[in-house]
Amino acid sequence: MFMLKLIRYFLLTLVLMLVCLSSALLAMRFAIHGREVGVPKLQGLTIAEAERVANAQGLVLSVEGRFYSAETPEGHIISQMPAANTKVRRGWKISVAQSLGPQGAGVPNLTGQSQRAANINASRRGLEIGTAAAIHIPGALPDTVVAQSPPADTKKVSSPRVGLILAAHDNTQWYIMPRFTGRPLTEATWELQQAGFTLGGVSESGVHLSENGADLPDSHPGIIVRQYPPAGQRIAAGSAISFEVITK
Repeated sequence: MFMLKLIRYFLLTLVLMLVCLSSALLAMRFAIHGREVGVPKLQGLTIAEAERVANAQGLVLSVEGRFYSAETPEGHIISQMPAANTKVRRGWKISVAQSLGPQGAGVPNLTGQSQRAANINASRRGLEIGTAAAIHIPGALPDTVVAQSPPADTKKVSSPRVGLILAAHDNTQWYIMPRFTGRPLTEATWELQQAGFTLGGVSESGVHLSENGADLPDSHPGIIVRQYPPAGQRIAAGSAISFEVITK
């Protein structure tokens, strides 16, 4: 009999514990959902209006970016994150982008600048760098802007992006032009071909002096008296070399 009462007492205690636990979980759930609010629609409002609406819901407004827009008036909100009607907790941050209105200032001239400097100067005008292509341009510093779209001083651009063309790193192999004057054309031609160069024009010369002023014997036709490019000049791999030679 005593054991039966003990079992009943134990079961009653267990039931009471389960009821208390269920009540606590249910209260916690109501407390959590009670702090949730729907995100209001802020697009199209001014920053001051949006801040009042967000604060009324217990939310925090944060301006994360400013962009030119032909559709949204200056000072009004272009976009928001999270989107309207999303359920969030009170105190949640709503990130918005503010309109700068239509593009009024001209696009800055970015040519000759490094890619980093172009990014900084574009962002100061509310613009951003879009696509950036690279091409090889002899003599241009690598990673500098050689062209842009839209061009400098363009007014009222519809897009806040500026495309750039950058000077690529020069991977060309360069050589120093050797001296061929005073040597037979056949010998020079063979050496050029072995080095990966090509023979350009070969013209007859009436001058029997080499580039260094030394006399060349008339009895040696086919001797080179001038070369183009001249000796010591920097030339690219595969360049064509031209000569003037004695023909008789």
